[in-house]
Amino acid sequence: MKNFAANMAVIGGGITGVTTAYALAKRGYAVTLFEKHRYAAMETSFANGGQFSVSNAEVWNHWSTVLKGVKWMLRSDAPLLVNPKPSWHKMAWFAEFIAAIPQYEKNTIQTTRLAMAARQHLDAWAAEEGLDFDHKREGILHIYRDKGNFEHAGKVSKLLAQGGLDRRAVTPQEMRAIEPTLAGDYYGGYFTESDTTGDIHKFSTGMAAAAERLGVQTRYGHAIQSVKSDGKAVTITAQDGGDTHTSVFDGVVVCAGTASRDIAAQLGDRVNIYPVKGYSITVNLDDAHSQASAPMVSLLDDETKLVSSRLGLGRFRVAGTAEFNGYNRDIRADRIRPLVEWVQQCFPGVRTESVVPWAGLRPMMPNLMPRVGPGKRPGVFYNTGHGHLGLTLSAVTADMVAAMVGSAMPH
Repeated sequence: MKNFAANMAVIGGGITGVTTAYALAKRGYAVTLFEKHRYAAMETSFANGGQFSVSNAEVWNHWSTVLKGVKWMLRSDAPLLVNPKPSWHKMAWFAEFIAAIPQYEKNTIQTTRLAMAARQHLDAWAAEEGLDFDHKREGILHIYRDKGNFEHAGKVSKLLAQGGLDRRAVTPQEMRAIEPTLAGDYYGGYFTESDTTGDIHKFSTGMAAAAERLGVQTRYGHAIQSVKSDGKAVTITAQDGGDTHTSVFDGVVVCAGTASRDIAAQLGDRVNIYPVKGYSITVNLDDAHSQASAPMVSLLDDETKLVSSRLGLGRFRVAGTAEFNGYNRDIRADRIRPLVEWVQQCFPGVRTESVVPWAGLRPMMPNLMPRVGPGKRPGVFYNTGHGHLGLTLSAVTADMVAAMVGSAMPH
């Protein structure tokens, strides 16, 4: 047993990386955080939908998802878009996705339990560190336009309940009482009062600052060149501008989002993450009428696969869709347009003149479950692959992996 604090590296400065660094530092580890950008949370943790959504814990491994993907393949504005151009990575990922369909119910319940636990951790950390991230406790309303999708939601609710979540069915009249600004005709909805929203970028940068206060050394602007392990130590080579630095650590936690797959391969592990692109728009509510016409309650529209969150008085975030198109980060106009049109249809009083588009690559495992745990070699750990639930799950998986480090590398 070592009589000093183990020296741990964390690769990745998104939401999973900064929460992992924080959780390790709270346990007394010496931590160095590597991030290729100049600041924390500049990629997938920059402008997501903003939902801490236990109610969105349903995994995607369902035959209905596969059928929708095939049906929508030739529609450029489809909620789920698959580039038909083949690649070994994509084909292997989809084969494992289909193989995980029998675990749909079990994984949905397990994800719900994780998300419930994450909520407690997040609330405690935010209170302890005094974080300001536009946290709003107005609940999340799932909206459905037809009987079929509403009835499927009823089946999902039973799985969520097994995981500990309470959500209730609501009529169209109750939906309008919950969110009066919502326009359109709906078959019904489901409302989760306990779900919340917030700005992922503000939360992540706040956690990064909190980690630094606990002694975490942050190496921003350091692009990872190589990661090696000999079973006794981990050697990381990173490039900072024109300079290359090599450092040795007792262990490493890989939290590198879509880059985790390549880093894992260097360490002898297979972490089959695929980059699933999601889009968002941030609507600037620059006038009083738009501010009054935008919803306070967070929404999830199952048909369009869009979510929305109100971030403070002056911003309205709409995000979603899933695009399987490799490591392409292009912001496509034909993918942004449906988000703007959704705002115009559902909230016609909101002006959409000032809209900021964004796209990010969600790191998704084929079974939609995050990879949290040790690798093959001593001192190597993973906390990655959270897909569309990074904000929802990060606090608990950070605590879980820090506990695993504590068991394997006592100090």
